[in-house]
Amino acid sequence: MSQKIIDNIEETVLQTPSEAIEGTIQTSKQIAKTVSNQREIKKAVKYWQNLGPGLTTGAADDDPSGIATYSQTGAKFGFQFLWLAPLTFPFMAIVQEMCARIGLVTGQGLAANIRTHFPRWVLYLCTFLLFSANSFNIGADLGAMAKSMQLLFPSLNFAILVLFFAVFCLVLQIFMSYKQYSKYLKWLTLVLLSYVLVAFNVPNLDWSSILKNTLVPSLSFSKDHILIIAAILGTTISPYLFFWQTSQEIEEEILMGKVSRRERNGTSANQIKKMRTDVFSGMFFSNLVMYFIIIAAAATLFVNGITNIATASDAAEALRPIAGDRAYLFFTIGIIGTGLLAIPILAGSASYAMSESFGWKFGLYRKLKEASSFYGMIVLSVVIGLAINLLGFDPIKALIYSAVFNGLVAPVVLIMILLLSSNKNIMGEHANSLPAKLIGWAITIIMLVVGAATIISLLGF
Repeated sequence: MSQKIIDNIEETVLQTPSEAIEGTIQTSKQIAKTVSNQREIKKAVKYWQNLGPGLTTGAADDDPSGIATYSQTGAKFGFQFLWLAPLTFPFMAIVQEMCARIGLVTGQGLAANIRTHFPRWVLYLCTFLLFSANSFNIGADLGAMAKSMQLLFPSLNFAILVLFFAVFCLVLQIFMSYKQYSKYLKWLTLVLLSYVLVAFNVPNLDWSSILKNTLVPSLSFSKDHILIIAAILGTTISPYLFFWQTSQEIEEEILMGKVSRRERNGTSANQIKKMRTDVFSGMFFSNLVMYFIIIAAAATLFVNGITNIATASDAAEALRPIAGDRAYLFFTIGIIGTGLLAIPILAGSASYAMSESFGWKFGLYRKLKEASSFYGMIVLSVVIGLAINLLGFDPIKALIYSAVFNGLVAPVVLIMILLLSSNKNIMGEHANSLPAKLIGWAITIIMLVVGAATIISLLGF
């Protein structure tokens, strides 16, 4: 109990009866308010403690390449595509929930389940495309982080910065224990709040226009509009998120002592409930950040005629003379922070898929000597990303290639996720409900169309 309340009680004893009654009432109100505040704090702490793989997966979706996509959307089209943020949220959340549920029920990752229930060639093709796409994406993210650091410290060498970030990410992922590493990823998600701060540092925001474009879709079906929708969907609903989400559910169970698959097989209604809170919170957070990045770019770059943003660092640099040093600093720090979050997840998801495909020992809970192939694939994907930058490849072209790969692999993996999570022989009572099936198939069809549109546009048809 606070000292102020104790002092009030002592004063009440020395007062007249009427004053004592009034004092008692005031003291009771203060006690009730204190107890209520303590309960709210406990609820918030418990909520934060229950967040894990869903939160980090959602946050990793807003990597530097995603930031570039959202910045370009706001810079080129203003507030016009804000409606994509609330629209894509249920699609993202449902798909990631299916992935997490598969992991909880079966006790093994997505690639292992595909290996068990589908032809091997399908698995190997998806795994190869995933590894390739992730490596290109890592390269683009490393380049964006180095360029952003140069904005803060212009004298630093680009190649040295790229090498530093690559080594730093690898050291954390390989040599830090999973318990510590998962906490690092979780707290790093908070850096994304910098983009909310960027938007609120922009003066004279037109909130009526923002609200209108959030609630009322606007689309002309022109090539530019179709491509930007394809880019946003490809960025928000990416295959690496599917594999990472499932594998991290397994890592969390291993952390609780369920080392063998037999111990992990099956789940409870309470675990499913906690997982859904985690996943839906993470996907909501991811889309909230996307929403505010578009707002920030639209309210600063678009209104000033700056419509061609190739990279996230371009967006940060363009913000400085328009929105001021504070918004510029928030944006730049966000790029570096999200890169540190996303690169290990990009490398890890590809390595999980490769390891499960070929039957290698895997898991971030294992030491380097126990799972050398697993960690070797993590190193290889980061080295490829490093080479893309050091050998002079255009990181933007790397992102385009990665988008093509994702466009090819995402619908295929989505089909397998839906078939697995809807199969009662595999999932039992935790199989997909009818609404989940309908939403799942809807996004699969949309992603098929988006993938085809991306390839056709890149081929120049």
